[in-house]
Amino acid sequence: MMAIKTVSIIGLGALGILFGHHLAKRMPKENLRMIADEERIRRYKQDGVYCNGERCEFNYMTPEQLCEPADLIIFTVKFDGLQAAIHDVKHHVGKQTIILSALNGITSEAIIGETYGMEKILYCVAQGMDAVKIGNKLTYEHMGMLCFGEREPDIISEKVKTVAAFFEQMDVPYEADTDMYKRQWGKFMLNVGVNQTVAVYESNYGEIQRKGKARDMMIAAMREVMVLSEKEGVYLTEADLNYWLDVVDALSANGKPSMAQDVDAKRPSEVELFAGTVLKMGQKYGVPTPVNQELYDRIQFIESQYKIQSPR
Repeated sequence: MMAIKTVSIIGLGALGILFGHHLAKRMPKENLRMIADEERIRRYKQDGVYCNGERCEFNYMTPEQLCEPADLIIFTVKFDGLQAAIHDVKHHVGKQTIILSALNGITSEAIIGETYGMEKILYCVAQGMDAVKIGNKLTYEHMGMLCFGEREPDIISEKVKTVAAFFEQMDVPYEADTDMYKRQWGKFMLNVGVNQTVAVYESNYGEIQRKGKARDMMIAAMREVMVLSEKEGVYLTEADLNYWLDVVDALSANGKPSMAQDVDAKRPSEVELFAGTVLKMGQKYGVPTPVNQELYDRIQFIESQYKIQSPR
């Protein structure tokens, strides 16, 4: 079995900082490469990148720099940055490279696989973290974990064993799952409910952890995904819904999902990845999705106000 020695991470958002900082304290500096363009690297070095108050000591590389291929590449960009990231990691991909995508949604693995081959990809879900990133500073109470596995069920491949052994060695919380596609759909269901509802209420996890209109809206949006999952042959159940509600109920009440952080910062959100995907699937299968339609419309309206509110 191959041993993972070198890791490349692309995307210094919440997940990139969280897992990058964790690995940087446990690996030789030159073996962990954070890929970013020159302008970003200049800013990171000048202003620093902080995780729970500690300055991160990262080894930065531009996409143009030549290097030995990485044993493991972790994608932690936002969905709208995926195509650029696929291009930017090209010098890091070799014959033996394993790729994990911690992006939200249910499509990034197939998109990366189109360029680098599905045989390099393990399906992955990042769950249970309550990280909040403001500017160059990340804070979290719960690190969460990375769940990964093959697309096909009931397989523990050599790739899975290799990544599990590395995470074990690095003390990264993980779960090797033998039904990853279903877990990915479950996480998608959670994101559709949690991320969008907290963004619309411009609040935090506490808002949807207590009984009330926000929690009802979140669960209703998740149920629409459950119905669509059956059409796709995934069959999410009430037990799956309750599992993911338990995940969100364990998060820090003051934490916020990425979409709510986008709204706070007046950045474009991943609404197309969540409600946008649900609405398209609803049309495809003739399934009504009124709650996601409302969430979509409200988030679009919030985003339309950014330009109006920003000073000229």
